[in-house]
Amino acid sequence: MATGYTTTGSLADSVDSIAASARSRRQFDGVMPQLVDRKTLEANSGTVWNEVLLGNLTAQSVTENTVLDNPQQYDDSVISITPALVQIQTFISDKTLRNVNANVIAQMGKMPGEAMMRKKDQDGLTAADSFGDGGLGGAGTPIQVGDVAAARYQITSNATEPGPMPISGVFHGFCIKDMFDDLVGGIGTYPVPDGATATVFSGGFTLPIASVAIFEDGNISIDGTDDAKNFVFSREALILVEGAAIKTEPRREPHIGGGGESLFLTDEYAYGIRSSNWGFEIVGDATAPS
Repeated sequence: MATGYTTTGSLADSVDSIAASARSRRQFDGVMPQLVDRKTLEANSGTVWNEVLLGNLTAQSVTENTVLDNPQQYDDSVISITPALVQIQTFISDKTLRNVNANVIAQMGKMPGEAMMRKKDQDGLTAADSFGDGGLGGAGTPIQVGDVAAARYQITSNATEPGPMPISGVFHGFCIKDMFDDLVGGIGTYPVPDGATATVFSGGFTLPIASVAIFEDGNISIDGTDDAKNFVFSREALILVEGAAIKTEPRREPHIGGGGESLFLTDEYAYGIRSSNWGFEIVGDATAPS
């Protein structure tokens, strides 16, 4: 027979464990799908989305005595993108729903959609990896605001075909910190009047650089030498072709674990590049800020 004061410790087996709160592991919001040219593959129009590109014509100088017999030929090419299916399946048993805390169940419900969003963003980054680097940035070198400006003007003044605005920059946050340091480096060395440097120092890096809007994307991978590929591109450079709208379908599974329910999320999309002249990758050091 035990003696002493009765506390929750002595009755631990009788105390229900209730989760007062729950959360799912945070993920990075989908950045790339919001910054590219989105197109829809209409129903009953086949499996491939096509865009025809007509080549430039050339005009020439003439005089009053010129008999012009030099017709310019129209020629075309086509961009073809085939949306592909992406799915995720989850299964929760009836016993799990009865026993697990309701706060936890509520968090579980949003996680499949977040996983689909993350993949869509990562697929956009993979597509952007086809851009050339243009000699901008470098492994082990902090990215500077001048790299962003150089990419912007190489896009908008491209000799083959100038890229249209708007232009966006998608960077890992560790690289944005280096640009922050680049802009505020003079603080403490000389007076800083109101302007870009003062704004960045007081409120964080929210300014555009040479009209390039900067976006942070933590889904950008960092390689084994602490470098990351970042991207500056025109909205028209990348095309996101979407097929059927994302759908959610449950399926009852009475034969599994005493019964439960599978949930399927399905999306259909693919990225394509309209012009590799309208985007640049900028490699830079992505060592964690200290």
